[in-house]
Amino acid sequence: MAETPKKLYDYDMTTWLRCCETEVEKPLEGKITGTVPSWLSGTLIRNGPGTIKIGSTEYSHVFDGSALLHRFAIKNGIVTYQCRFLNTETLKKNKKANRIVITEFGTTSVPDPCHTIFDRISSIFDPMSFITDNAGVSVYPFGDQVYAMTEVPTVFKIDPESLETLERKSLINKLVVIHTAHPHIMPNGDMYNIGVQLVRGRLKHVIVRFPYTVKGDMFDAAEVVTAVEPRWHFSPTYMHSFGITENYFVIIEQPFALSTLNIVRNIVINKPFSSTLAWYPEYETQILLVNRRTGEEKRYRTDTFFFMHVVNSYEISGKLIIDVCAYKDAKIIDAMYVDAIKNKERYPDYKQWNQCRPKRYEIPLDAPSHTKIDALLLADIGIEAPRINYDLYNGKPYRYFYGIGAGIGSEYARSIIKVDILTGDLKTWREPDGNPSEPIFVPTPDSKDEDDGVLLSAILWSDKDNAVSLVILNARDLQEISRADFTTPSQVPNCFHGWYFPDSM
Repeated sequence: MAETPKKLYDYDMTTWLRCCETEVEKPLEGKITGTVPSWLSGTLIRNGPGTIKIGSTEYSHVFDGSALLHRFAIKNGIVTYQCRFLNTETLKKNKKANRIVITEFGTTSVPDPCHTIFDRISSIFDPMSFITDNAGVSVYPFGDQVYAMTEVPTVFKIDPESLETLERKSLINKLVVIHTAHPHIMPNGDMYNIGVQLVRGRLKHVIVRFPYTVKGDMFDAAEVVTAVEPRWHFSPTYMHSFGITENYFVIIEQPFALSTLNIVRNIVINKPFSSTLAWYPEYETQILLVNRRTGEEKRYRTDTFFFMHVVNSYEISGKLIIDVCAYKDAKIIDAMYVDAIKNKERYPDYKQWNQCRPKRYEIPLDAPSHTKIDALLLADIGIEAPRINYDLYNGKPYRYFYGIGAGIGSEYARSIIKVDILTGDLKTWREPDGNPSEPIFVPTPDSKDEDDGVLLSAILWSDKDNAVSLVILNARDLQEISRADFTTPSQVPNCFHGWYFPDSM
């Protein structure tokens, strides 16, 4: 009997191009299907581009859209939805001019006749006056406070109930140029992140600790734990995330590097940040382990790969394990240009640009520096936006991770996927015309098993753009428990990352 062909799907990239024209300040109550677990009480806040247009001008890259916060509040079996734009200086300036006047990652601003070339030269001494503060990637808790952030050295304190922007903080004195959009939270509440800083006239990767405080400001107490020599002194590598284990910080130095000299030049001649970055396929990717107690460094070599997200990392039996969603090159960045999304047919390799695989690197801790480490394939699927049972298993041995099937022309695209690393078993959830966001794990109270909990995922619909849903799935088998459907006053765009805040926080 002939085997039935598997149906292939494409993740709907056009959901990134939607524009929110009306904020939802007063919570909308969702139409509930199924029953929301009685114990589930908290708030999911997500962050991403809210509009790709300002007046008659359009952003060139998905990363550039004005940051929009989304809030799903769950309580007593009811789910509500709100959304508000992050009140950044960039948004204020753009709205006042009714055009894009601040250059972004991939977008060159419209020339401002009030600013001369001499203004831009002088901005070298005040870079934040011309650098975007559009913090539209992630949301994290710092102590009892909630912040929106991205890779630029500006973060915004937000009200987790109203989504009002409360305070703008510049980290330029702590983290120069960039920092990752995914800091790590320790069991004691401390936060760690990795950035780039000028140390004695040389650029270095710096590991920064934000000490936990209940009612204080963790940013004011931030301290550099250690500084690490980058692979190329004037071209530090781009990092969106990093790993942390019981004894090590895990830095992946991929050959996707930024030019310090070009950053200065680009401020003067008004070129986007992306033009400071270059992919060097002739170089290997390197994994740098930094001892958290002594600062000792050891480098290891791997075949060339590009990554955005570390799944998890941990130590076991004399080895350090790091799992990542790996691409063969950095073309996924090109795949998120607006022109590429609108005109995929003009880019014959577009499908390949989106291909990634979850891979594992096992480093013997007694191996000498520069030992070559080979990759192990965790699953032959395209998966991104990985999440785990973070509170209990970050930096520790784990068995399961969850993500979205984001490939083009794949049987797993548009799916929420659960990967069992031990057995290789895959479980999926898919809804026709549905495009899920990263599935965020929420443990059941007093849970004993790693996957005892639910997944929360915001769903956008290809067949209706003024709607969003929140689905609640059983994390064990990915069976749908319930969902809340919302009809919104304007389009709901796709977003990148979020965080769940239980009411007991």
